[in-house]
Amino acid sequence: MNWVNKHRLLTIEAIKYNRNPCLELANLWQALYSSFNSAQFQEIDELVLNEIETFPLSTWLDFLEEEFVCAIVSCSNSSVPSPDKLS
Repeated sequence: MNWVNKHRLLTIEAIKYNRNPCLELANLWQALYSSFNSAQFQEIDELVLNEIETFPLSTWLDFLEEEFVCAIVSCSNSSVPSPDKLS
Protein backbone atom coordinates (compact mmCIF):
# COMPACT_ATOMS: atom_id res chain seq x y z
CA MET A 1 0.00 0.00 0.00
CA ASN A 2 1.36 3.41 -0.93
CA TRP A 3 1.23 5.75 2.08
CA VAL A 4 2.75 8.90 0.54
CA ASN A 5 0.45 9.69 -2.39
CA LYS A 6 -2.44 12.13 -2.03
CA HIS A 7 -5.71 10.44 -1.20
CA ARG A 8 -9.17 11.95 -1.51
CA LEU A 9 -11.21 11.92 1.65
CA LEU A 10 -14.48 10.11 1.54
CA THR A 11 -17.36 12.54 1.16
CA ILE A 12 -18.61 11.69 4.63
CA GLU A 13 -15.22 12.70 6.07
CA ALA A 14 -14.81 15.97 4.17
CA ILE A 15 -15.71 19.40 5.50
CA LYS A 16 -18.90 20.52 3.79
CA TYR A 17 -19.90 24.05 2.84
CA ASN A 18 -23.23 24.82 1.14
CA ARG A 19 -23.85 21.05 1.19
CA ASN A 20 -20.77 20.39 -0.97
CA PRO A 21 -17.58 18.70 0.27
CA CYS A 22 -14.47 20.89 0.31
CA LEU A 23 -12.08 18.57 -1.51
CA GLU A 24 -9.79 21.29 -2.86
CA LEU A 25 -7.85 23.91 -0.91
CA ALA A 26 -9.60 26.75 -2.74
CA ASN A 27 -13.02 25.38 -1.70
CA LEU A 28 -11.91 25.03 1.90
CA TRP A 29 -10.54 28.58 1.94
CA GLN A 30 -13.81 29.95 0.54
CA ALA A 31 -15.80 28.06 3.18
CA LEU A 32 -13.65 29.35 6.05
CA TYR A 33 -13.54 32.91 4.67
CA SER A 34 -17.30 33.07 4.15
CA SER A 35 -18.09 31.52 7.53
CA PHE A 36 -15.80 33.92 9.37
CA ASN A 37 -17.12 37.01 7.61
CA SER A 38 -20.75 36.04 8.11
CA ALA A 39 -20.20 35.52 11.86
CA GLN A 40 -17.78 38.37 12.48
CA PHE A 41 -20.24 40.94 13.88
CA GLN A 42 -22.94 38.62 15.24
CA GLU A 43 -23.92 38.74 18.90
CA ILE A 44 -22.63 35.91 21.05
CA ASP A 45 -24.64 34.02 23.65
CA GLU A 46 -22.00 33.23 26.26
CA LEU A 47 -24.47 31.16 28.28
CA VAL A 48 -23.88 28.20 25.94
CA LEU A 49 -20.50 27.85 27.64
CA ASN A 50 -22.31 26.86 30.84
CA GLU A 51 -23.49 23.70 29.08
CA ILE A 52 -19.94 22.43 28.58
CA GLU A 53 -19.09 19.61 30.95
CA THR A 54 -16.33 20.48 33.40
CA PHE A 55 -13.66 18.02 34.45
CA PRO A 56 -11.62 18.03 37.66
CA LEU A 57 -8.21 19.67 37.38
CA SER A 58 -5.17 17.41 37.29
CA THR A 59 -2.77 17.81 40.15
CA TRP A 60 0.99 17.56 39.87
CA LEU A 61 3.35 16.42 42.56
CA ASP A 62 6.35 18.65 43.23
CA PHE A 63 9.52 17.56 41.43
CA LEU A 64 13.06 18.84 41.04
CA GLU A 65 14.45 20.20 37.79
CA GLU A 66 17.05 17.41 37.81
CA GLU A 67 14.26 14.80 37.99
CA PHE A 68 12.52 16.41 35.02
CA VAL A 69 15.69 16.58 32.91
CA CYS A 70 16.54 12.96 33.75
CA ALA A 71 13.05 11.83 32.74
CA ILE A 72 13.10 13.78 29.45
CA VAL A 73 16.59 12.59 28.49
CA SER A 74 15.55 8.98 29.02
CA CYS A 75 12.56 9.35 26.62
CA SER A 76 12.73 8.02 23.09
CA ASN A 77 12.53 10.55 20.25
CA SER A 78 10.07 8.25 18.54
CA SER A 79 7.63 7.84 21.43
CA VAL A 80 4.01 8.94 21.25
CA PRO A 81 1.89 10.95 23.69
CA SER A 82 0.43 8.93 26.53
CA PRO A 83 -1.58 9.43 29.72
CA ASP A 84 1.51 10.76 31.52
CA LYS A 85 0.60 14.25 30.21
CA LEU A 86 3.87 14.59 28.25
CA SER A 87 3.72 14.92 24.49
